[in-house]
Amino acid sequence: MQPLVYHIPALLDQSIDGLAIKPAGTYVDATFGGGGHSRAILEHLGEGGRLVGMDQDMDAWQNRLDDPRFTFAHGNFAYMQNFLRYYGIDKVDGIIADLGVSFHHFDDVERGFTFRADAPLDMRMNRSAAFTARELLNTYSEERLADVLYLYGELRQSRRLASAIVKARPLSTTGELLAAVRPLVKAAQEKKELSMIFQALRIEVNGELDALRKLLAQSVEVLSPGGRLAIITYHSLEDRLVKNFMRSGNVEGRQHKDFYGRVSTPWRVVTGKVIVPTADEVARNPRSRSAKLRVAELMPSSNEV
Repeated sequence: MQPLVYHIPALLDQSIDGLAIKPAGTYVDATFGGGGHSRAILEHLGEGGRLVGMDQDMDAWQNRLDDPRFTFAHGNFAYMQNFLRYYGIDKVDGIIADLGVSFHHFDDVERGFTFRADAPLDMRMNRSAAFTARELLNTYSEERLADVLYLYGELRQSRRLASAIVKARPLSTTGELLAAVRPLVKAAQEKKELSMIFQALRIEVNGELDALRKLLAQSVEVLSPGGRLAIITYHSLEDRLVKNFMRSGNVEGRQHKDFYGRVSTPWRVVTGKVIVPTADEVARNPRSRSAKLRVAELMPSSNEV
């Protein structure tokens, strides 16, 4: 079976360098997708190495790698630790997650991730999940819908948009949603504002930020001392959580200080300054334009009892 074309991995070389891969190490690619990062990891592993590739979208199964060192796990990375235990893995040497939406999801218009084509209001990353964008748009109260648009889309006119959506119910397709919100969107910023609306709905449908919080919390438990965590984000909501977590050990960014006033955190930030793609990479891979890579190393004794 032909592998599905997902996307060209963003910041591939930089993220692999950040993992500092040990030939006999065990690694997790928490967002397997098209397998780009996983293939690069396997190139650095020896015969004793091991890699688990996770993805909640079963389409990614078609891209699985025929390699005895590789295991494909169909599931949300929010449950990473449970999957690792199932496969008999207690500790790993590195975790990578390339967040966001792949070209595959945008190109498969029937899944409703894009406003460029009329399609069912779906937006599920995991198609076996019950909750869809259609249910969200037709059942949420106007106030709750406005909160989703404001918190996850950072849309200032969220209340007006929510009111327009509620008045247009019932909604079944992306075209019907666009007809409801377009009168409130500035023509000069249409692409940006529509993208923000779809981003907000997608995040809520898939519980993306909650899943990221769980992944980050579990990383402290499953990484061996000196293990690396590499996260690629694409919008400020994700990046803020990752930056706070790596700097302070919690997603809120609360700093705990020891007796001497030094910030106490289980992490050593490897990327002092966030890594962004070069102009050449953006030219080759436009999806990478908004990508940001942060890497941290778990300090010794951070997860030891």
